[in-house]
Amino acid sequence: MKAIVVHGAKDLRIEERTVEMPGAGEVRLRLAIGGVCGSDLHYYNHGGFGAVRLREPMILGHEVSAYVEALGSEVDGISVGDLVAVSPSRPCRACRYCQQGLHNQCLNMRFYGSAMPFPHVQGAFREVLVADALQCVPAEGLSPGEAALAEPMAVALHATRRAGEMLGKRVLVTGCGPIGVLAILAARRAGAAEIVATDLSDFTLSLARTIGADRIINMKNEPDAFAPYSADKGSFDVLYECSGAAAALVAGIAALRPRGVIVQLGLGGDMSLPMMAITAKELELRGSFRFHEEFATGVGLMQKGLIDVKPLITHTLPLAEAVAAFELASDRSQAMKAQIAFS
Repeated sequence: MKAIVVHGAKDLRIEERTVEMPGAGEVRLRLAIGGVCGSDLHYYNHGGFGAVRLREPMILGHEVSAYVEALGSEVDGISVGDLVAVSPSRPCRACRYCQQGLHNQCLNMRFYGSAMPFPHVQGAFREVLVADALQCVPAEGLSPGEAALAEPMAVALHATRRAGEMLGKRVLVTGCGPIGVLAILAARRAGAAEIVATDLSDFTLSLARTIGADRIINMKNEPDAFAPYSADKGSFDVLYECSGAAAALVAGIAALRPRGVIVQLGLGGDMSLPMMAITAKELELRGSFRFHEEFATGVGLMQKGLIDVKPLITHTLPLAEAVAAFELASDRSQAMKAQIAFS
C-alpha cells in the first residue's frame, strides 16, 4: 500500500508500506478521505512545532474516514462495507487519567501522526489502516469528506464543553482556520446569541460569515473596528482563541467583560500574558486539548443535520497529488480544508 511520509521540512514522499492484518478487537480499513490538518502542515512546512521535532520519517494524518474491509475477532456493531469516521485518539484506558475519565490526558496516548513521543506514532494517511474497533464511528448518511471532519469538529465541541454555559452568550472567535470556523458552528449550536470572528485573511473570514458569524473583522485591514469592544471593561462573555498568536490573545482579553472565559485552543508556542488584566477582570483561562467522547457526538450532530461542515471542504485532490494538497492547505487565501482522496 501507499502512505504519505514526511522526512523533514518540505520533504513529503509517497512510499510503499506493508499491509497489516487485524487482530482481536480490530478492523482493517480502506481509507476514503484524509484531511490535511494544521499539525500536518507544521511537520511539512517546518519539521515540527515548538519543542516537537521530527526525529525519524513519519506517516502523517489523523483526520480520516474509511470503509471497513475486514473484521478481526470480537468485533461487534460494525460491518464490512460500512463508512466510518476514524478517531485518531487511542488512549490506554488504564492510566490514572483514563481511570478518571480524562482520556485526552492519557499518559500513554497513541495519537496518529504525532512526533511528541519517540519512536513517533505513525499516522493514518495510508491506503490501508488497521484500527481498534473502538476508534470507528459508523457514519451512514455522510459523505466521506464530511466524516473525515469529525476529528476537528470534536476539537471544537470539546472546547465548547470547556467554555461552559453558552446560552445567550456573546462570543469572540480569534483565528478562522478550520478549528475557528467549527468553533463558530459549535457555539451557535450550544446557544450563543452573538458571535464575532477575527482573522487576517478575507477568504477565511468570508467563510466564517457564511457559516454563521454575526460580524467578521479583518484585524490587519480594520483594527479600529475592534476597539469599541474593549470599552467599559469589555463586551464578550467567551473567547475561543484559535490562532495561537499572542497578539490575538491579548486583544481578546481586552475585549472580554469581567469574569469572562478564555478558551485557548491555538498552539503557537508559549506566550506572555497580560496577567494584570486577567487578575483585575477576574477572567478564567481554560486550556482545551483534543477530545474524547465528543468525536461520536460530532458524527451524530452531522448525521442529524444539526451541524453542516460541507462548506469547509474547499479542495479534494487524489493521493498522487499529496504535495499539491499540502501546498494548497498552506495557502489561507484560497483554502479552508484541503482533503486527499485515497479511494
